[in-house]
Amino acid sequence: MQISSATPSTGTASSASAASNINKLQKRMRELTDELRNVAGQDMEPKAKQEKVKLLQAQIQMVQQQIAAIQRQLQQEQMDRAQAQQQAKASQQPRSTPVNKPQSLPGLGESVDTFA
Repeated sequence: MQISSATPSTGTASSASAASNINKLQKRMRELTDELRNVAGQDMEPKAKQEKVKLLQAQIQMVQQQIAAIQRQLQQEQMDRAQAQQQAKASQQPRSTPVNKPQSLPGLGESVDTFA
């Protein structure tokens, strides 16, 4: 039996890893949000509830920032790849150099003044 494997490009692997990380972070954010909703129904001292709410809100904010950072990184990688492709394309195209034409002397019709 023969097993073959295709190695994904770095960008694809990075994108897949980032998507996986984003999914995990979104799941964590849902868990934190659910926990935040449940705090209201818990039998706790008001001060303890307030502290727990603050803590959960801070954790949710950190998760949101992590998601945003991953998205910015993906966007930057996409822009870098696009730029590299453009540069590769530009380097493959032959560069045309302007050919200096010798200046031609004016012909008969170009230097004659006509009066009506």
